[in-house]
Amino acid sequence: MISEKEIINKLKPIVQNLFESTGLIRVNNISLDVSNILPDKEIQADMVALVKIPKSKVNYTIIFEVKAAGQPRYARMAVNQIKSLINNRKNCYGVFAATFISEESKQICRENNIGFIDMAGNCLFKFDNIYISIEGRLNPYPNTRPLKTIFSDKSTRALRVLLCNPKKEWYVQELAKESNISIGQTSNIKRKLLELEFIEEVKYEKRPKIKLSNPESLLIEWSKNYSYQKNKVKNFYSLDNVEILEKKLAEYFKKKNITYGFTLTSGASRIAPFLRYKRIFTYVKNEIESIAKDLNLKEVSTGANVSLLEPYDEGVFYKLQDINDTRIVSDVQLYLDLQSYKERGEEAARLLLDQKLRKQW
Repeated sequence: MISEKEIINKLKPIVQNLFESTGLIRVNNISLDVSNILPDKEIQADMVALVKIPKSKVNYTIIFEVKAAGQPRYARMAVNQIKSLINNRKNCYGVFAATFISEESKQICRENNIGFIDMAGNCLFKFDNIYISIEGRLNPYPNTRPLKTIFSDKSTRALRVLLCNPKKEWYVQELAKESNISIGQTSNIKRKLLELEFIEEVKYEKRPKIKLSNPESLLIEWSKNYSYQKNKVKNFYSLDNVEILEKKLAEYFKKKNITYGFTLTSGASRIAPFLRYKRIFTYVKNEIESIAKDLNLKEVSTGANVSLLEPYDEGVFYKLQDINDTRIVSDVQLYLDLQSYKERGEEAARLLLDQKLRKQW
């Protein structure tokens, strides 16, 4: 991530070239020393462009507020600062600038009649009779670490805890303990989730707590970064039909005290009983080879009717549901698995979202 100072220095020629290339805006001056331009303000803008619109013969002051990141939280901060600086000034227009601006942040700017520009050249300027819009340019300074941080194996334990307890407010220490991860890692996750506006802080006694503010967006974003094939999947064939085999599996797991959780078609069938399927999926916390041997399951490369999943992380077993004496993964885990399953998985995931998850939020 490049610093705000670096962005400001790179921004000046980008804006200058953009305005001059359109022929719609004449640049009189672009200044980084703005104390004389807005002398009555305690908080100063990062850059100010003094321009003239030849068509209307009107002079405009364009105020740029620069942030190191283009996520929603930073966009809202910039928008509030710009509004304070403009404060009903005539012929004054505000612009949010960052390395790269997310779609959510662009929408925040549009809703507040604020322009935006990033280092890729994506921008929106909409004032007087000017309308300049550039979209689709790639981030010249890609930094995927925020998403890697919150969607890494252990970090997703915290996401499950938040999504499975959507109305609960948490201290960082409580969330860390419930998620079985370190306080340091939980603090990092908190920071990233705040930046992305998936959670919000709630004032509580001497220290703030956190709670989900946008559970659906968080779950959908997670699903884009997840596939059930992230787990180790072994496929088998049994002569028993699905109904009999599921019962056998559940009884066997209970007898052997094996942690398990049906998922995908086997889980969705409990949510939407009309869904017909010919293949069982279940997570197991045990040696798969031993289970297959005891239940006379034959490993196959095609034609499988039962798949045993060795979980990529023990978090998949968080908040198991007991339905008709059978253990099913949480609705959150089930949604994630279904979204990445080709055979009507997305359809079942939408049904789960509509009928259960949204009601919990």
